[in-house]
Amino acid sequence: MNMAYLPSPSQGVWHLGPVPIRAYALCILAGIFTAVWLTGRRWEARGGRREDIADIAVWAVPFGVLGGRLYHVITDPELYFTAGRQPIRALYIWDGGLGIPGAVALGAVGAWLGCRRRGIRLADFADAVAPGLVLAQAIGRWGNYFNQELYGRPTDLPWALYIDPAHRPAGSPGIALYHPTFLYESLWDLGVMTLLLWLDARHHRRLRRGRLFACYVLAYTAGRTWIEALRIDHANHFLGVRLNDYVSVLLFTGALVYLIATRRPRPGDDAPYPPGAGSPAGGAEALS
Repeated sequence: MNMAYLPSPSQGVWHLGPVPIRAYALCILAGIFTAVWLTGRRWEARGGRREDIADIAVWAVPFGVLGGRLYHVITDPELYFTAGRQPIRALYIWDGGLGIPGAVALGAVGAWLGCRRRGIRLADFADAVAPGLVLAQAIGRWGNYFNQELYGRPTDLPWALYIDPAHRPAGSPGIALYHPTFLYESLWDLGVMTLLLWLDARHHRRLRRGRLFACYVLAYTAGRTWIEALRIDHANHFLGVRLNDYVSVLLFTGALVYLIATRRPRPGDDAPYPPGAGSPAGGAEALS
């Protein structure tokens, strides 16, 4: 075995009496709270109120979790609804299996409901939340590390991830080291967050009304495509390509089309972000 490798955690669940404390859930929660904090700070810098973001999160987060699980179950139904499987396990979110495209899509529905309650434009909220959203993804990916799941192909690179025998692919019990794709995606997401903050600080007047969020979609899906190519976990394929790759290409194309279609200024683009707020320039520069 390669002497240089990343060890897997010895456990991912701790028990506080009869209550299981799962690392996967803690990572997801840490990501959510960090995203709410960063988005609240960005919204306040634009003249809004932090409590607006907390109120919207009350709607967006449950919808996002539901959407993420539905996407996973719908794209991989054979894991739960074929002979010998247990359909009830489709509800076991703590075992892993939250699809980010579904989480973002249905989370946007919840955010829309929350924005309506507060009189906030969804596109403005989307631009404010984009860096925090991808930061939440970076943190949440560490839940896959504790579950020893979603790793990539075997490798002998110095940063290879050691996988315990119980979590290795069927038919490969003797192969212990794999690409840590959870780490690749986490680092990519941190890079996307940094890019979005820089773009917002330097080009905030050109990247409004959902355009910054479109940049998030472009950057995230570009990374997800090459990371997906390394993964060997179960996934449905079409013409030899993983289904998630098709989704990434569609989302990338849609975001690019939106950026091209909105490249020219539109009436109201210079209006304040929250109703009655001042220019966002100071806030954007403060967060650069």
